[in-house]
Amino acid sequence: MLPYFPAMLAFKPLGIDTWQEHVIYLHPDCPVCGAEGFSAQARVQVRIGARTLIATLNLVGSPLLHTHQASLSASAAGELGAREGDAVEVTHAPALESMRAVRAKIHGLVIDDAQLAGIVTDIAGERYTEMQIAAFLAACAGGRMNEQEVIGLTRAMIGTGEQLRWDREVVADKHCVGGLPGNRTTPIIVAIVAAAGLTIPKTSSRAITSPAGTADTMETLTRVTLDVHELRRVVERTGAALAWGGALNLSPSDDVMIRVERALDIDSDAQLIASILSKKAAAGATHVLIDVPVGPTAKVRSEADLLRLESLMQRVAAAFGLHVMMVHTDGAQPVGRGIGPALEAHDVLAVLRREAHAPADLRHRALLLSGLLLEFCGAAKTGEGQTKAEQILDTGVAWARFQSVCEAQGGLTVPGEALFRRDVLAPNGGTVTTVDNRRLARTAKLAGAPRHPVAGIAMRARLGDSVSEGDPLFTIHAQASGELDYAFAYALANPAFGVRCN
Repeated sequence: MLPYFPAMLAFKPLGIDTWQEHVIYLHPDCPVCGAEGFSAQARVQVRIGARTLIATLNLVGSPLLHTHQASLSASAAGELGAREGDAVEVTHAPALESMRAVRAKIHGLVIDDAQLAGIVTDIAGERYTEMQIAAFLAACAGGRMNEQEVIGLTRAMIGTGEQLRWDREVVADKHCVGGLPGNRTTPIIVAIVAAAGLTIPKTSSRAITSPAGTADTMETLTRVTLDVHELRRVVERTGAALAWGGALNLSPSDDVMIRVERALDIDSDAQLIASILSKKAAAGATHVLIDVPVGPTAKVRSEADLLRLESLMQRVAAAFGLHVMMVHTDGAQPVGRGIGPALEAHDVLAVLRREAHAPADLRHRALLLSGLLLEFCGAAKTGEGQTKAEQILDTGVAWARFQSVCEAQGGLTVPGEALFRRDVLAPNGGTVTTVDNRRLARTAKLAGAPRHPVAGIAMRARLGDSVSEGDPLFTIHAQASGELDYAFAYALANPAFGVRCN
């Protein structure tokens, strides 16, 4: 038998951005397609030099590509380090044996640790299509995973990435389950807790479908893309960090699954718990405070949902030696005034600087959670944590520590402001009785957040406020006039505030 030599194609950059999806583009008459029997949407293995990845095949004719050329989406080209003219090898993708376990789960069977590890490893290795990931998520949603499966999923997610270890008996962390716009308490809490002498190497995510993640907000203030060595240096110098977890490769499968999960609007307890605990364990935390906003348009909508989530969370956390405190907070409306990276950053700075106009609700919630975390970690006596946190904030010690963390990460910068603004007005006079968190978040995203860090919305009214007809309820901030118009039209068609006539 003659040896097999794969046909090589020349890389041609086209600059196509498919976000995080890896795509390869070939001409329909490409000899590789003919020889291998590839058709559009086939999953193929792509190699440039020593680097490989799995990509989805799209077919593109002349004049964009010739038969001897191949192109890649921006994410795939970046991961392979592709340069114009590089030799590209395209072969069949390896068989996905782990899909057998997915099919078993679809049929209602219990899957074991080894099967879960295989699935998560393939997801982290970007060998699953989004459709295959969606099938796995749907099969596990709706209470279809038992406790041991959730533990196995969490363990598998930890095992696919980096794991940090700290020479400390207590390593603090804080997380919010989300679903509440604004609520940017984390930078304030980190500054207070670190100033109290605890170690809190906080790694956070970017927004996936929300107007801002903590990493997006912090990136308007300092550099958040740190490697492991930089993170350690910052923590050793300041006792804290406020970094983007994606750059540290902690539980990498989680980011992929969340992207698909949110698009499907599926957010099961099993996936939520595995997502939170895998990242906290991988970051080396020992004590984790979890903020759970509960409200009619929040992610957790009832006390019963909270109790069910807390029970399973505590049992799974115990399997990994994690101490977890879950705190029920008000999820009826956004916290702070800003929704969007820069607007939220302005709120954070106002609280840390003790400015007169700082949003009182953001300050109060940050102090409440900081005090509980100090008590939970043994840095304050029971019942005295909030007083200690308030003292640290009001004396300027927290602001000084926050500046030190930012300087260690690359320097503190001033968040920008949007070019275009427009008020959304009350249609009638009365009392604000309801606020729809989801519609406000949607409006902020249509305005350009977080793609444009300065975009979003600024709250002008809150629950219980009395407003007159024509008073501003919130202000849309945008960097492009078209996005301002688009967000404004959505806001008018989908009122986020309920105003009852007096």
